[in-house]
Amino acid sequence: MALKDDLRGTLPDEVAKRIPDGFQIIGDVAVISFPPELHEFRHLVAGAIISRHRNVRTVAAREKIPRGDLRVANLEVILGVDSTTTLYREYGFCYRLDVEVTFFSARLASERRRVWMQVRSGEEVLVPFAGVGPFAIPPASRGALVTAIEKNPLACGFLRENVSLNRVVARVFVYEGDVEDVLPDISAKFDRAIIPAPYGHDQALFSILPMVKKGGTIHFYTFKRASQVPAIQSEYESAGVEVRSIRRCGYVAPGVARYAFDMVKRPR
Repeated sequence: MALKDDLRGTLPDEVAKRIPDGFQIIGDVAVISFPPELHEFRHLVAGAIISRHRNVRTVAAREKIPRGDLRVANLEVILGVDSTTTLYREYGFCYRLDVEVTFFSARLASERRRVWMQVRSGEEVLVPFAGVGPFAIPPASRGALVTAIEKNPLACGFLRENVSLNRVVARVFVYEGDVEDVLPDISAKFDRAIIPAPYGHDQALFSILPMVKKGGTIHFYTFKRASQVPAIQSEYESAGVEVRSIRRCGYVAPGVARYAFDMVKRPR
């Protein structure tokens, strides 16, 4: 049964059918995006979420797409405990974070697992835009040496904490700062780059590509309309990679999806 079905009879039918079915549960915090016209009904919706999900203690609303370099969006606690810090568990790993001041998507759990399951022990892995660590920590647990870069100082603090919580301190090197500023200080070449680029940061691929060894693997995430994908693929291949696969990882706005490009750097 969908959330909107729980609210039928409580809200007018015309209102209930516009209630979003999709929301994320991150630890014990539920995060939902409301259309502006439903703002006055947000407390009723939050109550229905807590009734349905007994593990949820806080319901918060935020804008649909976190934007900007720090990838945070306006967030309002609607109901429950007035705290947005939580502990999230995913495939045996745990991540402490504050959903108000850091970016995190529970919807990418299976996609993250798909990527880190490909990592082999001994690889050197670069993870820019590392956030609180969900793309960086699992590769380290598989025996990789991971260089993680994160600009948001609050996210970087949680990243360091999560590296310790997951017992991979010796295998994750954390850099706090803008990717473009940090890369010149790194002399290593990497077997793999996992790049969950924020919205509008496609140029990061071309900055990071020289850091990847010939024959190395790149997992690059970008936000595009389906009609844009063929041109983007051609652009990437012109930069010296072979695109092995393209996966759509969910829609973030009408007609706009997050795409994962799995690529291999060609010898020049």
